[in-house]
Amino acid sequence: MTDKTLPQIRLQKGRQRRVRAGHPWVFSNEIDMTPEAKALMPGTVVAFVDAGAEVMGSGFFNPHSLIAGRIVRRDGDSVDSALLEDRLRSALALRQRLYAEPYYRLVHSEADGLPGLIIDRYNDFLVVQINAAGMELLWDELHTALQAVIAPSAILLKNEGPSRTLEGLKEEIRWVGDEPAAPQILREGGVDFRLDMSGGQKTGWFFDQAANRALVASLSSGARVLDLYSYLGGFGLEAAQAGAVSVTLIDRSEPALDLTAQTAAANGLDACCTFRRGNVFVETEKLAAEDASFDIVIADPPAFVKSRRDIKSGSRGYRKLARLSAALVAPGGLLFSASCSHHMPEDQFAEQIRRGIADAGRQGRILYSTGAGPDHPVHPHLPESAYLKAQLLQLD
Repeated sequence: MTDKTLPQIRLQKGRQRRVRAGHPWVFSNEIDMTPEAKALMPGTVVAFVDAGAEVMGSGFFNPHSLIAGRIVRRDGDSVDSALLEDRLRSALALRQRLYAEPYYRLVHSEADGLPGLIIDRYNDFLVVQINAAGMELLWDELHTALQAVIAPSAILLKNEGPSRTLEGLKEEIRWVGDEPAAPQILREGGVDFRLDMSGGQKTGWFFDQAANRALVASLSSGARVLDLYSYLGGFGLEAAQAGAVSVTLIDRSEPALDLTAQTAAANGLDACCTFRRGNVFVETEKLAAEDASFDIVIADPPAFVKSRRDIKSGSRGYRKLARLSAALVAPGGLLFSASCSHHMPEDQFAEQIRRGIADAGRQGRILYSTGAGPDHPVHPHLPESAYLKAQLLQLD
């Protein structure tokens, strides 16, 4: 059945094949942009039809965005609170199969059937990021659905970033419900972490690296560990909890290091931890000058490539970081290197790691090539959304 009350957006003749095959996006150059279509409010729920008026699905339409259409459902019906609640329950059921504790990404946009929506769960609190005009218009319905499915104590709307700009949306950060006392607590890898969800990076914590943090921790017993770009200490403190004999954490953010130190003390890990505030490139060169050596070095930087025009300079950054990191790895030790840059191709990232290691005069072998954890699923038609890439190497 199709909701006959929905406005219809017609695709140009011959441009329907990709959408009909299951792709969730409709690009502006595939649409017959009539005056009526251009006049629709960004985010309007519409029915997408082919040149012969056959319905291909329904979803959000934004005449001012390159991604003009986001398919939400294939039956052509409207998008309402009942559908949102159903998709949320499915997303929750999957995470409950995957995770023993309620700390994970609950919704990962198109892959969970909810385009333009990111939700991270911190037990009783949720952090919500809306990146599509259509989802923004459905906030009241979404809020109702979240209360029915999760009943959170409070929700932090952390609506910021370039995706909102592309959709013509304003940035905002606000609490819905009573703001919890800071800092908040997250449990992962046997550590109770202190977080600042309002003032921290992105949605407060990087759940995408959880499986990789567990991997590194499993190899850390008795090891000397260096955590570069440590942020709130996820890699380093989980390694300490797993039995590392020493952990050095380096970050340029004083507030982040302060919270990390609080976490270390509260978990009885502070005796083996050293905190250094500064630029990672500068600090690693200082460590090399001190003849420092580590059994495990973790290099998990922020995005060096924020747009396609940054690929050349970002590649140089990844190569340099790999060189500086590799120089600090003891013979037979491990290097974990990651990139969260969406625009950095995986093969090009791997090439910079190879070059950086060679620049340091080191050789080795790749033990694991990894990405984000299963709470960050990838839509089969959007392989480019698998933004996180990482390698764990052993160096001779």
